[in-house]
Amino acid sequence: MVVTDLVVGVHPVRHALAAAPERALELWLLDGADRDALAAIVALAAAAGVSAQRVPRRTLDRLAGDGHHQGVVLRQRPVAALEEADLYALVEAADVPLVLMLDGVNDPHNIGACLRTVNAVGATALVVPRHRGAGLTPAARKAASGAAELTPFVQVSNLARALSGLAERGIRRIAVSGEDARSLYGTDLTGPLALVLGAEDQGLRRLTREHCDLAAAIPMLGAVESLNVSVAAAVCLYETLRQRAAAG
Repeated sequence: MVVTDLVVGVHPVRHALAAAPERALELWLLDGADRDALAAIVALAAAAGVSAQRVPRRTLDRLAGDGHHQGVVLRQRPVAALEEADLYALVEAADVPLVLMLDGVNDPHNIGACLRTVNAVGATALVVPRHRGAGLTPAARKAASGAAELTPFVQVSNLARALSGLAERGIRRIAVSGEDARSLYGTDLTGPLALVLGAEDQGLRRLTREHCDLAAAIPMLGAVESLNVSVAAAVCLYETLRQRAAAG
């Protein structure tokens, strides 16, 4: 299985070319676009041995699909997607593993935003189920603003089995849920950890919850009942970072 080979948008394309120039195959730029604004991308592509092709907007629209391309689309050589065995290798290599797992999150913009935060806090990986959630689409890459090229993105065939595998490797699993849960801020988030979040509309599946050690909730003091999943993930990851820093 391979991840998508199209990258759209100024920042994602620039980061992709800088992080993995050997994967670059084709670069399309909007004909008539500001050449100064795209000069860095053109230079990176040239260094990778790829020349920019100037094309009309309709060509970029067709290539990008629902992605907002900002006048630039890159085609890369695809790479093998990370799977369950890769996840275990990553956590075994980490000093203090921190994994974010998303159950049933279908919005690629949320996937991208979560990737960006996972990278920002130095977490180990973002894990999603292969058949129940969004993958690393061009829209997800664009929302990640370069983090997709730098952050392990793992797709597992069975989330419950992956949770069991993490437990066998000493990883505590915390379901972030509002049901029968203690406050996130009163929960010990130090040590090897997997934070497990579900989609806003359906939350975590029962089987996923049953494979977690405990549940924690973000305090909600206003009228709204939940946060966007990418916002909730950021709150949880940064609270984990804060607790780990306080613990030294």
